[in-house]
Amino acid sequence: MITGVKLIGACVSDQQRALDSFTGRLEFEVTSDVPMGPGARWIEVAPPGYPTQLAPWPPPGLENRIGTLSQVVFRCDDVQKTFWELREAGVTFNQEPKDQPGGTTSQFVDPDGNTFVLRG
Repeated sequence: MITGVKLIGACVSDQQRALDSFTGRLEFEVTSDVPMGPGARWIEVAPPGYPTQLAPWPPPGLENRIGTLSQVVFRCDDVQKTFWELREAGVTFNQEPKDQPGGTTSQFVDPDGNTFVLRG
């Protein structure tokens, strides 16, 4: 039986730049960073204390997915507060907090232009 989501991938062009953004601006923790052969590595990050990991990886042959809507929705207790905290930390938003059916949402982008959603 499925018990949860272990890992979500995010297509990036530069793993180190993505890692720096997730750990620096979003304050995620590195849960895995291991070599995977010449010039390759497997990286996983997560919000502190949460079991679901995010893996920024350069997708060979799928470069057209970089800079698109990631389909990843991050939960937070207060979208307005989180929006202002992340914006102050240098995160770029393409949608300010907006009340919608089901809750307040906002959207931000990583250095590659991948869009992520915040939802309360």
